[in-house]
Amino acid sequence: MPVVGELLANAVARLRESGSETARLDAELLLASVIGADRTTVIAHPEVVIGDGGAERFEALVARRSTGEPVAYIRGIKEFFGLAFAVDSRALIPRPETERLVEAGVAEVMARLPRSVRGEGHEPVRIADVGTGSGAVAVSLAVELRRRRVTLQTDVAILATDSSPDALDLARENGVGHAVADAIQFVEADLLPPVPPDGGPLLDVVLANLPYVRTDAIAGLPIASSFEPRAALDGGADGLDVVRRLLARLPEALGEGGVALLEIGADQGSDAPAAVGDVLPGWQASVENDLAGLPRILRVSRGADS
Repeated sequence: MPVVGELLANAVARLRESGSETARLDAELLLASVIGADRTTVIAHPEVVIGDGGAERFEALVARRSTGEPVAYIRGIKEFFGLAFAVDSRALIPRPETERLVEAGVAEVMARLPRSVRGEGHEPVRIADVGTGSGAVAVSLAVELRRRRVTLQTDVAILATDSSPDALDLARENGVGHAVADAIQFVEADLLPPVPPDGGPLLDVVLANLPYVRTDAIAGLPIASSFEPRAALDGGADGLDVVRRLLARLPEALGEGGVALLEIGADQGSDAPAAVGDVLPGWQASVENDLAGLPRILRVSRGADS
């Protein structure tokens, strides 16, 4: 029977031939999922014999990866913000750069909470994750706030929206998996519902990772992207069509002192603030960079005269 080292060597060669730029990582992750171990175990024990049909199951997964299917879809799981999320073709695979959006959202929420007694005598901070997809942003936000001893549903009210009912189902599943589903209101809507779904006040914080890839750039993306919903990627001619639609909704959605934090492409550091100026004259816009020094978060708030 084959051993780990032999299976990996053959799979790496096959994946490299198919064009994978991360052939070894792909092979290690797929074999780890087959044997029910972590990647470290696979790397550390190349001599382990794989039996009970494991080799055949591994070969089937490698064959899928050879067609370009993302490893995350094959495994059915993706790590994001230190959490494991169920992923499949219902929604975009969470990207590492989107973790910056969660960090910015957590910081914004914490700054708005009373510093003394939480859970008593104040309105909850109202948050919306627009275009939630797999729920990665909303769920990660809820889990991190809970870790910081914020009382969910009392200190904060979290709304997660998506126009795709299938994506919302996936987001709910992830909410259940991390025990925060009851703290998040999942609503099918085109960006935002026309009125707050619970009839409550306007929003304090809007988070959004909307499609921002230019249409003519989609063909040049890695083949794995072709397995993801195109609607979750295609942002129109300049990548900002959907962003502009959300900007136009902010005056009716954001309360006084509210802020919107939107993920943008690394090449949109100038175009995104300009879009704010066009759609929301008098509003304030700034761009925060990620750890690589690239534009990543567009921050939008009402100006003094807006």
